[in-house]
Amino acid sequence: MINTFSTDGNLSKLDRKNFQKQVEGKNTDLYILRNQNGMEVAVTNFGCALLSIMVPDKNGKYANVLLGHDSIDHVINSPEPFLSTVIGRYGNRIAKGKFTLDEEVYSLAINNGPNALHGGPTGFHRRVWDANQLNESTIEFKYLSVDGEEGFPGNLEVTMTYEIDEESNALVIEYSATTDKTTLVNLTNHGFFNLAGIATPTPSINNHLVTINADHFLPIDEVSIPTGEILKVEGTPMDFRTPHTVGERIEEKHQQLINGAGYDHCYVLNKEEGYDLSLAAIYTDPESKRSMEVYTTEPGVQLYTGNWLNGFEGAHGATFPARSGICFEAQCFPDTPNRPYFPSATLLPGEEYYQMTIYKFTIEK
Repeated sequence: MINTFSTDGNLSKLDRKNFQKQVEGKNTDLYILRNQNGMEVAVTNFGCALLSIMVPDKNGKYANVLLGHDSIDHVINSPEPFLSTVIGRYGNRIAKGKFTLDEEVYSLAINNGPNALHGGPTGFHRRVWDANQLNESTIEFKYLSVDGEEGFPGNLEVTMTYEIDEESNALVIEYSATTDKTTLVNLTNHGFFNLAGIATPTPSINNHLVTINADHFLPIDEVSIPTGEILKVEGTPMDFRTPHTVGERIEEKHQQLINGAGYDHCYVLNKEEGYDLSLAAIYTDPESKRSMEVYTTEPGVQLYTGNWLNGFEGAHGATFPARSGICFEAQCFPDTPNRPYFPSATLLPGEEYYQMTIYKFTIEK
């Protein structure tokens, strides 16, 4: 699809020519979304990678609050392959890359210790999606994941939209999918945020405040697979029911923080019933007063504090050291197919997978 909306003069200072390339016979490009308030989002159709999110601070000064790259080559060759990309077919980890559906055992590529992570090494983050920018504030992506891709069964047709809400500075992400064979679907976005703004080096998130609407979390073992327990956060450094800074307890000698090298855990969101859209988390930078509210229909959110970022270079020479970005990945639980009492991630023919997740940016008063 030809990009007919202008990318000129974008606040992120990204050059469209740097994103135009043919990858495996499909063309990549740069797309800019804007709303009437002045919020701007830059994205490419390679992995549906978000490249920047421009929002104001307490003084009205705009800055990019998302870790991203400034060329398609840098996106493709990023030391962090999931940097602010879409994730699928299955976000998070599946133990030993094995699961059973309809009495058939499936084996996936192993790309994270002994486990399968984020749909495999050539998951949705490595694919060129068909893009259709519907208007100045909305883009639609489509992708057909064929039967057997990365070991998953069924032809999965996926549609995803990024939309900036016109009434508020909110990035709304919607996903839908259908299959012709029983399969697993657990989609998410791996946006790395830093509300202080991206710089060289990008500031630490350690003094930023996080609140998570969850009374329980999933403890993990030494290879980051859920143990199967669902534990209360109360009385532990995993408790974000009231605001805490990221760095306040992250170095404690708590086994869960040791296992995750910091926070890399799925929180069981407090839900009234079913998969309603509800508040998952609030993230705030006390200095700039930028704040981000996360809403989702999903049962869980993975909190990841950028523990393995190693200082590599991003857009315009910015560098991303450890804990310079934070992720709130709305999703089903990790290793769900091997834990039948976790909320199901199974999709049947004739059913539709649907998810909505919203990242709403405000100024704290």
